[in-house]
Amino acid sequence: MLKIYNTLSREVEAFQPINKAEVTFYTCGPTVYDYPHIGNLRAYLVSDLLRRVLEYDGYKVKQVINITDVGHLTNDNDDGEDKIEKSAKLESKSANEVADFYTGIFKEYLHKLNIQEPTIWAKATEYIDEQIELVKKLEVKGFVYKTSDGLYFDTSKLDDYGKLARLNLMGQEEGARVVVNKEKKNPTDFAVWKFSPKDQKRQMEWDSPWGVGFPGWHIECSAMSMKLLGETIDIHAGGIDHVPVHHTNEIAQSEAVTGKKFVNYWVHNEFLVVNKEKMAKSEGNFVTLDTLIEKGIDPMAYRFFCIGAHYRSKLNFSWEALATAQSGWTKLKTKFLSLGEQDGQVDDKLMQRFIDNVNNDVALPEALAVVWEVLKSDLPDYDKRATLLEMDKILGFDFENIQEVLSDVPEEVEILYQARLKARENKNWEKSDDLRKKIEELGWLVEDSADTSKLVKK
Repeated sequence: MLKIYNTLSREVEAFQPINKAEVTFYTCGPTVYDYPHIGNLRAYLVSDLLRRVLEYDGYKVKQVINITDVGHLTNDNDDGEDKIEKSAKLESKSANEVADFYTGIFKEYLHKLNIQEPTIWAKATEYIDEQIELVKKLEVKGFVYKTSDGLYFDTSKLDDYGKLARLNLMGQEEGARVVVNKEKKNPTDFAVWKFSPKDQKRQMEWDSPWGVGFPGWHIECSAMSMKLLGETIDIHAGGIDHVPVHHTNEIAQSEAVTGKKFVNYWVHNEFLVVNKEKMAKSEGNFVTLDTLIEKGIDPMAYRFFCIGAHYRSKLNFSWEALATAQSGWTKLKTKFLSLGEQDGQVDDKLMQRFIDNVNNDVALPEALAVVWEVLKSDLPDYDKRATLLEMDKILGFDFENIQEVLSDVPEEVEILYQARLKARENKNWEKSDDLRKKIEELGWLVEDSADTSKLVKK
């Protein structure tokens, strides 16, 4: 039933799993050195929605999300500091403490957006042996060579290197994609194992046949994917920015070892953009989920916002656009709550149109339009409710557990109040005071006692 756009072929293809009993699905996870921004989170929303479609279609899905807690350097060119170790220095913490803290934040954000946890979380530091074994196999097959700073994959040894990104390698100059490294044989060669600096000891380093060091960024996904899901998997998902380097290199090192196709369907989401520039920490234009909450935006309004655009389209972020999404989300959940609590029968015709849309390359904007049709239809309220609950198995709005906000407290105030309770629980008094002021600006007071807190109208 499902048709999905495959970045490898640049075509929408009918989905045919390797094994009908279980779909293997790998989602590129975060590098846990800082708060993830909402542009990062769009990728996990897309994976969650695709997984829900697959499960609705009757497939069992085995999904892996990796946690990059070592090896991702401050640029993607095998150069610079390790992002985790750099944050550890800045925050006066250990690398493990930094990775654990931001992993916790990431998982908390997924929960707030009602994104399902994967079947398996895979931390890079827990699969070092597998990564070393993969590099050994590449070395035996003649795909790697040694330089003063590590072992590099020789991309000239693969006739089809760059096929995912459709790179034109002829005449490519050193520095066009990577920082100049005179020891590299080809501009596109990449590190599979890096040596620790001789003049300093890293917090995260391991013995290997080639010397003390740490894995390159790309090798972890190949090693963990093949260990947990098999040498060839059904779906690999991630942001469009991974196509030219990270995912291209995953394909190269995996297929060099196995001689088999690494992934059958590559699924990539487009950027969340701000003033035509992608949202990114490097651009200084990023917004976190906590920022949305502090401004009175329900995290589920962000889910609603993302569902309103196709995953392969750039999504333009602005506070005005998000406010519109908040209004739309509030209207939708209010209408759902007005349907009562009695369940009726799912309307087969409307449901089929909804399913046809989501199975057509996960066309959720069109599917969402059918949701509004349900609400405007002449169906009895109990049938509308049953139909929306069925659709929600894919949309993930968690309709069944929506609770009505107190009628006399505006939703924006309630969200700020809940954020303040969280800040007080974490003993973040400065943030708590800021949130109190914002609540007061909206015409409400917060009265605190030793054990409780409550909202009072001015």
